Amino acid sequence: MQKTKYEDMQAKTPSESKTIMTDLVLPSETNPLNNLFGGDLLARMDRAASIAARRHSRRVVVTASVNHVAFNRSIPLGSVVTVEACVSRAFKTSMETVIDVWIEDRESGHRTKANEAIYTFVAVDDMGRPTPIPALQPETDLEKERFEAALRRKQLSLVLAGKMKPSEATELKAIFTEK
Repeated sequence: MQKTKYEDMQAKTPSESKTIMTDLVLPSETNPLNNLFGGDLLARMDRAASIAARRHSRRVVVTASVNHVAFNRSIPLGSVVTVEACVSRAFKTSMETVIDVWIEDRESGHRTKANEAIYTFVAVDDMGRPTPIPALQPETDLEKERFEAALRRKQLSLVLAGKMKPSEATELKAIFTEK
């Protein structure tokens, strides 16, 4: 049996894709309540996550979906905002990225998690066609937890889109049929 290009690729770790972007919230980026516009935050998260996906795949990547976004806390004018992203699972041509958004207290420097999101990207070749990417090898407990959860999210998405039969979603079924 001949190996595919995908099987020949060296697996990477989430830390190899880690991307950290820190910026200041300026007046032109705020709403009438002087908080960062949600759309501006989405764009910042998309940029950080796309860099993480590109670092993992070493390919041009396109945003395939925004799977989850939680705006848990307002980000006020003048805040120092840090967006951290890394690949949580790699499939054949797509990868899931997890994004955490932190705000820093101006006086103490204490960081508080403000928001989080999960985006999916697809690596593409020069013609814009999906192209194989390296596997991901999680190392820490958190990375392993995110890795396992990513497969369940993918299966759920495929079932909801009619691209997978519910009976085939083995990881998803396991949640409901505990031993």
